[in-house]
Amino acid sequence: MIAVLIIDMQNAFFEDPGLQSQREGITTACNRLIRAAQESGTKVLLVRTEHERDRSTWTLNMLDDDQGFIFRGSEQAEFVSGLSTEDLPQMVKTRDSAFLGTDLVWRLRNWGVDTLVLAGISTHNCIAQTAADAFGHNFRVIYAGEATASENAEAATAVQEILCREYRQQVLDIADIEDLLEARLPSRL
Repeated sequence: MIAVLIIDMQNAFFEDPGLQSQREGITTACNRLIRAAQESGTKVLLVRTEHERDRSTWTLNMLDDDQGFIFRGSEQAEFVSGLSTEDLPQMVKTRDSAFLGTDLVWRLRNWGVDTLVLAGISTHNCIAQTAADAFGHNFRVIYAGEATASENAEAATAVQEILCREYRQQVLDIADIEDLLEARLPSRL
């Protein structure tokens, strides 16, 4: 079974000038992916990053710089306007990988998932870390090409090429993912 993870589609990440111009397109692509998943009965999980103001969840670089980011309850932590979130399960993480310190593995095992479609922000950070950890937990990974973005395209391409080569992960466009989800409908098994 497949599950779709929409990662870090939050206001804070689109404050970066490199991502601002991609916001509408990536949101539209994520919504298309969410719609295709829902129509095929595929599970979708919205993953967000949030931190506490008391420094208890801060990353090492946040602690070193004495500067927090994306605090729980702030406007930065909210999903971007226009993203389809209604009735979708959500999970909070405090590190780049959606697996680190969360119950993600349990959720996926309860759903009977063996393959993840990853979408959202940022390809070379949170998506790549989640993809690497997915491999460590024996989940196959598909990157939703036009539904992922990064403020550093060169780093994103390099990291994705390594993960695809070494971990047998793949990048597909949404049309191909839609076909894959449709082919996996229970009535067609």
